[in-house]
Amino acid sequence: MSYRGHSAGRASSEPRAVDIATLVARATEGSPRAVARLISLVEDEHPALPEVMAALTPHAGSAWVIGLTGAPGVGKSTTVSALVGGFRRRGLRVGVLAVDPSSPFSGGALLGDRVRMEAHTLDDGVYIRSMAARGRLGGLAWATPQAVRVLDAAGCDVVLVETVGVGQSEVEVAGLADTTVVLLAPGMGDGIQAAKAGVLEIADVFVVNKADHDGVDATVRDLRHLVSLGQRSEPGRWRSPVCRTSASLDAGIDELIAALDAHRAFLETGGALRRGRERRAADEIEQIATASMRSRLAQVAGGAALQALAADVVDGRTDPYAAADLLLSQLSSATGESADWSDGPAERP
Repeated sequence: MSYRGHSAGRASSEPRAVDIATLVARATEGSPRAVARLISLVEDEHPALPEVMAALTPHAGSAWVIGLTGAPGVGKSTTVSALVGGFRRRGLRVGVLAVDPSSPFSGGALLGDRVRMEAHTLDDGVYIRSMAARGRLGGLAWATPQAVRVLDAAGCDVVLVETVGVGQSEVEVAGLADTTVVLLAPGMGDGIQAAKAGVLEIADVFVVNKADHDGVDATVRDLRHLVSLGQRSEPGRWRSPVCRTSASLDAGIDELIAALDAHRAFLETGGALRRGRERRAADEIEQIATASMRSRLAQVAGGAALQALAADVVDGRTDPYAAADLLLSQLSSATGESADWSDGPAERP
């Protein structure tokens, strides 16, 4: 079964032939050019993507994935750059996926995050890639999970995923990362705003960046109070620490890495690391299956059957659940499959 994913709105062209085996072999040997090509295949949703993922899987599964999120202006990119330096001092290979807003002209990433990481561009032990969000909500690009797998298979010990500057409900990174870091800064909102943002639910480690600015003590105090309220009733749960950093001065980074180490040890001891990765894999499988289903519906029905059913719903001749069942049965018949695609509308709201 071919998988094309979210290709709507893109210019159709015949994809170039790709020697997947050679490309994957070179990527696992650490070739930056091969890694870049594989991530491009992921972003372009190349027809060979299932073959790419199958070839990468035996080499992946060991990288520690750290997600960093927060409002625009809190210093995410600068903090990522400082963390790269800290991990490199340990001799670890580091991959960075910086999800940038999309250009309104080319659709590509604006590359603003990479500008702040120039200090590592000549380091062979660091791979930095900007990815365009392409209008996707949640702070990540659609291809981010597969790109993480590419960097994992390429030998990165740590993969840092920096989200687009997010709002109060864009917390998708928590489902992707082993450890989620939420950054705040003094002077960017009171404690009520922090509580509204949903950060108490997704953060494994809090970072109050720009600690050399006025108001940092009050921000740290308010945040620690909110954390204590949110976690007081759950004994045995990880208690999210609040770290102070001044990433532009490389201050507090060692303490932040120590907090990240502590969270990883906590996950590994209790088996939560495995459970979290299984949830991540389940989400990824569901997204791929859903995208594949949409593609097959479009190929089989050509849109005409869907439009006819939509007209029936509007005219009151049927309801959306029955129409969906009929569309899926048409897909099953057209593809020669007898599987039951839906549990049917047995339970309706």
